[in-house]
Amino acid sequence: MQDFRHQRVTVAGLGRFGGNIAAARWLVEQGARVLITDQSPADKLTESIQQLDGLPIEWRLGEHRESDFTSSDCIVATPAMVPTNPYLSAARNAGVPIVTEIMLFIERCPATIVGITGTKGKSTTTALLGGMLKTQFNTFVGGNIGRSLLPELSRIGKKDIVVLELSSFMLHYLRGMKWSPHVALVTMVAVDHQDWHPTPAAYVADKRVIVEFQRPDDFALLNEDCPVSGTFTTAGTIIPFGTRGRRRFELKIPGEHNQLNAQAAFAAAHLLGVTWDAAQAAARDFAGLPHRLALVHEENGVRYLDDSIATIPEAAVAALHSFPPKKVIQIVGGYDKGLPFTAMCHALAERAKAVLCIGVTGEKIADLLTESQYQGAASTYRCSDLPTAMKIARQIAMDGDVVLLSTGCASYGQFANFEERGNEFSRLAKSPPHA
Repeated sequence: MQDFRHQRVTVAGLGRFGGNIAAARWLVEQGARVLITDQSPADKLTESIQQLDGLPIEWRLGEHRESDFTSSDCIVATPAMVPTNPYLSAARNAGVPIVTEIMLFIERCPATIVGITGTKGKSTTTALLGGMLKTQFNTFVGGNIGRSLLPELSRIGKKDIVVLELSSFMLHYLRGMKWSPHVALVTMVAVDHQDWHPTPAAYVADKRVIVEFQRPDDFALLNEDCPVSGTFTTAGTIIPFGTRGRRRFELKIPGEHNQLNAQAAFAAAHLLGVTWDAAQAAARDFAGLPHRLALVHEENGVRYLDDSIATIPEAAVAALHSFPPKKVIQIVGGYDKGLPFTAMCHALAERAKAVLCIGVTGEKIADLLTESQYQGAASTYRCSDLPTAMKIARQIAMDGDVVLLSTGCASYGQFANFEERGNEFSRLAKSPPHA
């Protein structure tokens, strides 16, 4: 492990949502001389900068300089930076090691690690598993779910359990460590993030890092209903999970996909010694995570649910199937990641009451829906933006209906991220009809 005392470390990419804040603070505590560089100007990073106020940090904001990457002893990159980024390439060519916050943590973590990845379902499964494990173990939950565990290192012992949500970006960088967790869990894998990974195959290959370096005494928990699971080969023991033939959990959160998430979490929890009754108690208390089929408002018998996390078509279909046929008024569309919409549109036409199309992909989705051959196909509305869609939703929704924000697309263009989109949906849902 690298000793950072007196080392010059460039933290590349602070981000607006705290991506490398914990890493920068931890590096200062280790005695490193830290420079933070971000292409966004200071006024776009105010909240993040304030969290590091008073620390001896050099700042380079509004630009990157190649010299900051080539003259450093180490680069700590945000996983959002594409590995082919020219500044990272310059550092690599200069022989400067490139690490990430999650790599720093894993190198130093003494506890048993459970790693969870997947295209969708990984955050909910991570949170459910954390709750189940906490009934019997001292458990820490972090990673892509939004919490760095670097500040907790001094509190984590060998007998503890750490649950890490791992994104494909994180796993790509972790390949360099030749590391996979003792227990790996893969929820489901579909095509995503083609703006970061060069090909669909490269995306799946990075997901496979979670099992690629396992040893014979490790375990891989794989979704028995996901065709891609068959390509995840490991030296460890494979344990399949699913919903068929399993005792079902009582859950507050709706949807068969959440039953699957609970079954996945229990498969890992049971492997580590958690009883069914303890797991059920934890699952029963779990109210869900923000922007994941979250009930944000109810008025005149109409429920408004925020599933803004559904940024791929498969996730939008899963949300649709969480409710009775012809009761869902679903808002779809957004940024175009080049994903196919045919299967999603077939499901919407057959099962939704109405479909409200927004964003860049809205017209494409509306065209596919109006070409549908289904009898009694869903009504289709070309809304352009979310406020227009919500206005129409209020007009057509009746007692017993569900207005569902589950777009099947990323939010970029009209929103900074899916959280901002979900928050705006919640605000509009709670606003008076005339507002």
